[in-house]
Amino acid sequence: MKNIRNFCIIAHIDHGKSTLADRLLQATNTISEREMMDQVLDDMDLEREKGITIKSHAIQINHRHNGQDYTLNLIDTPGHVDFSYEVSRALAACEGALLLVDATQGIQAQTISNLYLAIDNDLEIIPVINKIDMDGAMIEEVKDQIVELIGCKPEEILLASGRTGLGVDKVLEAIVERIPAPKGDPTAPLQALIFDSVFNSFRGIIVYYRIMNGKIRKGDKVKFMATDQEYYADEVGILKLKMTERNEVSAGDVGYIITGIKNAKEVKVGETITLVSNPAPEGIKGFEEVKPMVFAGIFPVITDDFEELRECMDKLQLNDASLTYELETSQALGFGFRCGFLGMLHMEIIQERLEREFNQTVITTVPNVSFIAYTSKGEKVIVNNPTEMPDPSKIDRIEEPFIKAQIITKPEYIGNIMTLCLGKRGILINQSYLTQTRVELIFELPLTEIVFDFYDKLKSQTRGYASFDYHPIGYREADIVKMDILLNAEKVDALSALIHRGRANDFGRKLCEKLKELLPRQQFLIAIQAAIGAKIVARENISAMRKDVTAKCYGGDVSRKRKLLEKQKEGKKRMRQIGSVEVPQEAFLAVLKLDD
Repeated sequence: MKNIRNFCIIAHIDHGKSTLADRLLQATNTISEREMMDQVLDDMDLEREKGITIKSHAIQINHRHNGQDYTLNLIDTPGHVDFSYEVSRALAACEGALLLVDATQGIQAQTISNLYLAIDNDLEIIPVINKIDMDGAMIEEVKDQIVELIGCKPEEILLASGRTGLGVDKVLEAIVERIPAPKGDPTAPLQALIFDSVFNSFRGIIVYYRIMNGKIRKGDKVKFMATDQEYYADEVGILKLKMTERNEVSAGDVGYIITGIKNAKEVKVGETITLVSNPAPEGIKGFEEVKPMVFAGIFPVITDDFEELRECMDKLQLNDASLTYELETSQALGFGFRCGFLGMLHMEIIQERLEREFNQTVITTVPNVSFIAYTSKGEKVIVNNPTEMPDPSKIDRIEEPFIKAQIITKPEYIGNIMTLCLGKRGILINQSYLTQTRVELIFELPLTEIVFDFYDKLKSQTRGYASFDYHPIGYREADIVKMDILLNAEKVDALSALIHRGRANDFGRKLCEKLKELLPRQQFLIAIQAAIGAKIVARENISAMRKDVTAKCYGGDVSRKRKLLEKQKEGKKRMRQIGSVEVPQEAFLAVLKLDD
């Protein structure tokens, strides 16, 4: 065990984690030249297209240092704020972390929050400045920032370039010398922490774990402590680029186990595996539950596909433990799921993965956050969905979730950011200069306001020079109302939204205008209305398609023409009473892009 090192790479998005991981794999000959490609650990099409890491990836590297062989277990983590739960799980399986900072960008918000996560887990931090070969590299300046942030000595900071491979040997040396070997007793009862799992259509569910104590052998009878289920270990092994079978995996190592489990509900991330013959007295502590931030309904386009969608959601949840969902029914869309996501990017990725990996075409409703409504009787109701909102006459008050947002930017963009955040009902808490060219702004903001397009606007207002990170700080009272959209006086529940009263009229007007563009014209008049309770706040009409019924009249009395027009009008009226309006998928998505 003294020659094992478990470490992960943490950084802000786009600071070069996956590129550095590629160089580490090349330098230790873990991968042959033929298998080598950019972002080799990012095995999803989506990750390659978007150039981001979505899933943490574990791989074992063998490295020789000072005449001794070392086993290094590397976990490459995502950098976007929506995937910070992935990062927290990776940290639970490690003893050390490489903190990567881009030499051209300096320290950004996600760098700081990932660093705090690592410190909470008592990890050894190795600071690395990446991209030192770039023209705009500010090495000395970034060194000062890191020293100020971590309190390390300037000579402890490593300089590297993931693109050219410069300094990678020094990084490997530091991993071996600075990161402590895992603590654990190979002879104690087995305790293994599950940090990820994937579904394989041939082998069932493959579980990834880190062994804290004891060892696991092929053929052992194991028990999952949280679900109390028992299985035989058909295959155990370690994670190279492909899974590599072993007869036993011992304490301190990261590995996988195949037991032929088919039901996704039986595997929970953060759960402890132990042996039936010699069980551990208790599970491993300190694994936090995921807290979804944004809720939206996901419905199959064809109602008959519901069961198939349920299976796909189960398999997807295995691979992405931060997705939570429960059953939901909608008058307009039938059966579906109410899903909780960590943010808007997370929601977009889940939708893409359902379409690509499982061939499911789905309709996603308007995302919202969860509110707490207190009734006049003092009951507390959690509202995740506009349809769950109690009757307004029975509500005493409504509380909405607030977050603490940390924005790091250049001084020239302070004005733009202030305007944006204060316009979103934000409260400025603190403003401090990290260096002469870096300002940190701390705001308290309602989560509802940042769910839709806050991040995109922040990027455009600051030309991409602002980084954003947030964490929840609880609920506060707010004037929230439910806005319904009516088509010909019928509510479309999938378009309902919970919104602050101050923004309701404006939002309603924009939404009606957008729907007018998107809904196809019918044989009858369609009235689109936005209503708060019984009060209509906005209205648009889509005029009916008409046939020219008076074309056959040439000359003659005007009353003949009028008679034909009246007859047509009656027909349109009757048609309107029985006709229903089909809402296309674009209309549901339009709500997200109202300000474009």
